[in-house]
Amino acid sequence: MDEQSRQEEQRRLESRMSRIGHKILVLSGKGGVGKSTVAVNLAVALAAAGRRVGLLDVDIHGPSVPKMLGIEAMPLHGTGHSISPLQIGDNLFVMSIGLLLRSGDEAVIWRGPMKMGVIKQFLADVEWGELDYLVIDSPPGTGDEPLSVAQLIPDADGAVVVTTPQDVALADVRRCITFCRQLNLPVIGVVENMSGFVCPHCGKTTDLFKRGGGEAMAAEMGVPFLGRVPFEPEVVRAADGGEPYVIGHPETETGKVFAALAAPLLGLAGRKAPERPSACGSCSACADGSGTKFVAVPVDAGVVSGHFGHAEKFVVYEIDCGTNAIARQRELSPPEHAPGAIPDWLAGEKVQLVIAGGMGAKAKERFGSAGIDVIVGAPAEEPGRVVRAWLDGTLDAGEDSCSHDAGGGGGGCGGGQGACGH
Repeated sequence: MDEQSRQEEQRRLESRMSRIGHKILVLSGKGGVGKSTVAVNLAVALAAAGRRVGLLDVDIHGPSVPKMLGIEAMPLHGTGHSISPLQIGDNLFVMSIGLLLRSGDEAVIWRGPMKMGVIKQFLADVEWGELDYLVIDSPPGTGDEPLSVAQLIPDADGAVVVTTPQDVALADVRRCITFCRQLNLPVIGVVENMSGFVCPHCGKTTDLFKRGGGEAMAAEMGVPFLGRVPFEPEVVRAADGGEPYVIGHPETETGKVFAALAAPLLGLAGRKAPERPSACGSCSACADGSGTKFVAVPVDAGVVSGHFGHAEKFVVYEIDCGTNAIARQRELSPPEHAPGAIPDWLAGEKVQLVIAGGMGAKAKERFGSAGIDVIVGAPAEEPGRVVRAWLDGTLDAGEDSCSHDAGGGGGGCGGGQGACGH
């Protein structure tokens, strides 16, 4: 990758991350402590609290998030530098290398630079959109994956560190906390998982892996202790069945603990999120103080039309310039073809920008005369995705699909009948 490409990728990454309020890593120094179980239930608990949450699984060699959410066979969609995360319910968005593998048995045999590259793509090229939280599930240890994430997101809020109570796990988790300190990554707190087994028959508690080790270690290291998650066989069955325990069993002690773990993270909402970039800059909407911009996209068969004058409909998006996000949208049927009809019609609808696949030179002149800016060469994708890419600053506009100007004055692609072969 040349320097220009690296700079463009970094710009996309910073743009994506600037629209996310809080970024949280879930770490563990030891494998097998239930880190992914905590990450999944934590993300689901935040989403259940009404927050928009992204869950990114960067365990390249052992991705388990898709299995725990029951989404292994669900397809992803995207083109070029734009990949849509898998949406679950109204406000949980998931990405994992496991969703890109041909089968669950496929092994990923990569060295460090390749892992760094795909993690950077997950952050820069996935359409996370506006999120309150991004929860990042890292593999155990202090190797390539957590190091890459910490370096790529220097403004992360911090790490939730998961351990079990026994000394073997605690020794590794101490190193994990040291890792965070060396990278200036705050430790939000320690979770002691598998802390005591309560017999479902007699109610007696048995400390299979000791008890209280995580809390004692947190006190010694001077970091917060978030709570203990009991050892419960039903948690295993829920994970294997693709059902987050915090949703399926909220009335149990373990379910309540998982929900309570989200409380300190919900408290982060009072902190100031990074300022978000504005795609429109000093546009007329910002200049006149209205704070609203209207963007129109011609659509055919559900995707951006290559020839705006022959589109079956236009989707008009109202953009809130303050948040740089889509506030609402509406669909409009275009008027009969006639020179200048569509530019004048859209001007009457207060449209200030048209994003299209193609448009002839005379049509562009008509739009300019009507006070409407034009972007051409947009890909034939779902129009909302294209508008969000424009807002992100990641819209990859290609060649104008209508480079002809066979005649006319703004009613069709380049004007009248005959343009672009019509």
